Amino acid sequence: MTSSVTYDTIIRNGLWFDGTGGPSAIRTIGIRDGHVVEISAEDLDATGCPQVVDAAGKWVLPGMLDIHTHYDVEVLGGPALTESLRHGVTTVMLGSCSLSTIHVDGTDAGDLFGRVEAIPREHVIGAVDAHKTWRTCEQYVEALEARPLGPNVAAFIGHSDMRTAVMGLDRATRSDVRPTRREQAEMERMLAEALRAGFVGLSSQQLLFDKLDGETCRSRTLPSTYAKARELRRLKSLLRRAGRVLQSGPDIANPFDLGSQLFQSLGIVRNPLKTSLLSAADVKSNPYAIVALGPLARVINRLGGNFRWQHLPVPFEVYADGIDLVVFEEFGAGAAALHLSDELERNDLMRDEAYRRRFRKDYENRMGVRVWQRDFYDAEIVACPDATVVGKSFGAVGDERGLHPVDAFLDLVLDHGKALRWRTTISNHRPEVLRKLAAEPGVQMGFSDAGAHLRNMAFYNMGLRLLRHVRDAQRAGTPFMTVEQAVHRLTGELADWYRLDAGHLRVGDRADLAIIDPERLDERLDDYAEEPVPQYGGLSRMVNRNDDTVTAVFVGGRRVFTEGVPTDLVGRARTGRFLRAAHRSPAPTAAEEVLSRVG
Repeated sequence: MTSSVTYDTIIRNGLWFDGTGGPSAIRTIGIRDGHVVEISAEDLDATGCPQVVDAAGKWVLPGMLDIHTHYDVEVLGGPALTESLRHGVTTVMLGSCSLSTIHVDGTDAGDLFGRVEAIPREHVIGAVDAHKTWRTCEQYVEALEARPLGPNVAAFIGHSDMRTAVMGLDRATRSDVRPTRREQAEMERMLAEALRAGFVGLSSQQLLFDKLDGETCRSRTLPSTYAKARELRRLKSLLRRAGRVLQSGPDIANPFDLGSQLFQSLGIVRNPLKTSLLSAADVKSNPYAIVALGPLARVINRLGGNFRWQHLPVPFEVYADGIDLVVFEEFGAGAAALHLSDELERNDLMRDEAYRRRFRKDYENRMGVRVWQRDFYDAEIVACPDATVVGKSFGAVGDERGLHPVDAFLDLVLDHGKALRWRTTISNHRPEVLRKLAAEPGVQMGFSDAGAHLRNMAFYNMGLRLLRHVRDAQRAGTPFMTVEQAVHRLTGELADWYRLDAGHLRVGDRADLAIIDPERLDERLDDYAEEPVPQYGGLSRMVNRNDDTVTAVFVGGRRVFTEGVPTDLVGRARTGRFLRAAHRSPAPTAAEEVLSRVG
């Protein structure tokens, strides 16, 4: 007797979460043709089914979304994006912080991404020049889907990308230059085209310590930061009409900029502007600011806005090799050192006593808004050729040597360069505040920066760490949300807000899912690990390794990871797809008509 294949995969007896925040339950899931076709309290007939997975004692949840990555370069040469896949992330979002690779060439992309995102400039240029075949957003989507994508991909179009392509990088980064009417119309046309292609929206940036790489415009801020109100207002009007999202990073030193971003999300006499703003963080440098962020979001949303803060739901621990860390960009002396790409010139600067006085003054200045707490007593040395300083803070080394902490730091950088590795936690250090933020409705789980700052941080497993926090609080008898709610925050809530076909695990949904062993949500989630990146010349980057925690990952019904080992599909076959936002787009000819009128 022959049997017909009823299911491609059966996942038996796991604790199933549907991504809506509804109750979990022990269920068996049947998958066929990449979709969930049955969820049953009873066993399913496995006759002819080629793959049956026993998930007893495990959690079966929708694949998680990572809404803030900088995989724009890596996806070109390494489209499997395995560092996210292995942790149960099945959808990633490109184009954050005004940066994308839709319209710029390799050199401009290198200048935009290299220093801001700490991705080696030469590899950015090489990847874009080697792989770019597109001229439009639709062609970009086609190019991505021609690659063996691991996870699903959604995208913003970057304002700095458009501005650079239209105005040229030099003109786009001059405060006294505004786009001509034709250039403004061309940016509007680009954005309208992106929205028609299904991009989730526009990313912009007003944060002033993100600096350009290269030589021509080195150390200028990103092109998006030079945009005036009229330029931004016209772009935002396209987003309002389409119901798409503005992702933005405010100028944290300018409260008027932050207030404007909040106010503009309102829809009192116009459509609300869906706004995702960076970021809700419990920063050590200002422990009181976080108190206002949740209430601000609630007020704006009650008045008719549609506003969310992005938030990393784990301690923001960063590592640095020598002085190469983006937080030094936020004050003059630090930015002056990072401006110098030549190591000998930089070392001469750091030896100069006048420079050191300036650095000490900046370090001790507690006025104004800042990200880094500027406390070298709160900075631990983790690797150094001089083993006597490992495990100590720069402040402690200074005390031993009779030096100011700044001088102790600069001396060690001069002696050992990038062989001096150290770490500090900048924000999200108080568990009780993290609990409040995790439950705040105006906050979104995100901001991993996956694919960027390769030597500085690794938050690929941030979703797992939030689930551990929730599970541990429940076990301790101090719950702050249910596991079902936490899964919803990492999956369905994000997918619904961005209008993406992801984040749920119900009958009819695409079978993007992760199987997690809750007993392996343990201290190993905090462990440090490194792994080389082949497409970046073997550069060793920080990663996470939680292979016992995530026992299996499926994308489109196809298994891509089993206990930390990628399957044969990964890097060979496309399992992910480009996810197009479901909101309506503006009239196809609106921006083209503007262009024709000024042409």
